[in-house]
Amino acid sequence: MTTLPADNTPHRADASPAAAANASAPQRPARGGLFSHLRQDLPASLVVFLVALPLCLGIALASGAPLMAGLVSGIVGGLVVGALSGSHLSVSGPAAGLVVIVVTSIATLGGYEAFLVAVVMAGALQWLFGRLGAGNIGACFPTPVIKGMLAAIGLLLIIKQLPVAFGFQSTEHALRFLPSAADGFDAVRHLSGAVTVSAAVTAAGALAILFAWDTAFVKRLPIVGRLPGPLVAVLWGVAYHAAALATEPSAALADEQRVALPQVDSLAGLWSQFATPDWSALANPQVYTVAVTLAFVASLETLLSLEATDRLDPLKRVAPPNRELRAQGVGNMVAGLLGGLPITAVIVRSSANVQAGARTRLSAILHGLLLLASLLFLAEFLEWIPLAALAAVLLHTGYKLAKPSLVMDTWRQGWGVFIPFAVTVAAILATDLLIGILIGLASSMLFVIESNTRGALSMVSEGSVHLLRLNKDVSFFSRATLRGYLARVQEGDALVIDGSDCRFLDRDIRETLEDFIAHAEERGIHVERRSMPGAAPDAGLSGAVGMSGLVALLRPRPRPRAAATPAR
Repeated sequence: MTTLPADNTPHRADASPAAAANASAPQRPARGGLFSHLRQDLPASLVVFLVALPLCLGIALASGAPLMAGLVSGIVGGLVVGALSGSHLSVSGPAAGLVVIVVTSIATLGGYEAFLVAVVMAGALQWLFGRLGAGNIGACFPTPVIKGMLAAIGLLLIIKQLPVAFGFQSTEHALRFLPSAADGFDAVRHLSGAVTVSAAVTAAGALAILFAWDTAFVKRLPIVGRLPGPLVAVLWGVAYHAAALATEPSAALADEQRVALPQVDSLAGLWSQFATPDWSALANPQVYTVAVTLAFVASLETLLSLEATDRLDPLKRVAPPNRELRAQGVGNMVAGLLGGLPITAVIVRSSANVQAGARTRLSAILHGLLLLASLLFLAEFLEWIPLAALAAVLLHTGYKLAKPSLVMDTWRQGWGVFIPFAVTVAAILATDLLIGILIGLASSMLFVIESNTRGALSMVSEGSVHLLRLNKDVSFFSRATLRGYLARVQEGDALVIDGSDCRFLDRDIRETLEDFIAHAEERGIHVERRSMPGAAPDAGLSGAVGMSGLVALLRPRPRPRAAATPAR
């Protein structure tokens, strides 16, 4: 009798155990401790730090949170999640994909301290997800819905950051310059008069740098091409502000248009600057809704990023998803307690880590240490960074999430892909992230049901003889089609019902056939049944409403088993 190994992967009968192990096991680095690949991990951590620094600040800016909250999350993502994660190359920190939830949640809960309570609770839920083995939840979401979610996040980033790129503090700040009765042209004229030219020039230059850094020409340059584009964009903003101060101080950016961080000179001083959760918010029912939304979306984004990072790993290692969820849960609990933004695994920093030649999770841990050092020793330099440069980084990120080529590629794949994608984008823009994802998932399920019911029944007629074939699983969604076929059978005709290709017959379909057969004799109709599937036991309300048929439609079909090979 053939046995299966612990991972349920069958061995080939004609392969030796050594050959099977060599074929299935991924290549792994040489055994050693955490510091065994320090030569590769140390320079990689520096690259990831340079990528993460502007992103941490920019995401905090877009979220309407204190800028230090972004750095706190980057530090926790490196030191805590990096130490607990089972992924060798994944890097965690504040994510652009959660910006929309953070902005709306802070407004809904009435303050950032109340929002931190939801972050801690979301972390606890993520840890529970990992303990319950929910690491495969990402595979339950159709690709069009996931792409639609990311595209909608990109569009919202662009909408939120455009005013900052022109010198306004936020969209709400820009709207204050509009008269209540202004039409379209008047609105443009009033806003144009309030634009800060220096901020617009800074943002335009930063965007030009970011798009240039995406080109193959810049990537081929020996030294410049290795610098992270967001870092160069931020350095451009600092250089422009310094040049303006030296030549034309009136053209320099105002204090409120640059990064503002508390001055700390020790770990004790840093600790005193952390925001703390307002536990009285536990009395607000909306905190629990925000926590569930955060846990759900952050887990999904983490699992998607983890899968993408595993594909990039040159050693083809696979990270355990449930351990990653537990690590992310601990990280979000710590981040919430220290006043940080919610954390996920992020593909931008992870891909930079891979490209920089990292080999172990030490790179992620060291990048967290470098972020901590920057907060302690570089705060004075960080305050030279223009907010418009950070806005440009996020505008570029939003463009890459919702680029036109993505929409056209989805369009070319047909209505079954494009409509769930478009519905998800529109629903998120019109409502919020969680409701939009659920609406997109419902629209995708309609196409799944339609594709599974298409061709479930067919009927061939020759004179007074009719052959009704049940071609596959038949659910209650096919009842109208069945009634139409049965209506074609006239008095005195003969009907053959062939169920040889059907494995499941929904109760509603079975009752429709039995009702027809019960009255067939009095109409002179001869009915012959061939290879009909047995009745499946239904219990409770599920059978009454035909939910068993829906479950059968959505259940993956088992592959036919190969004939057992006798032991030799």
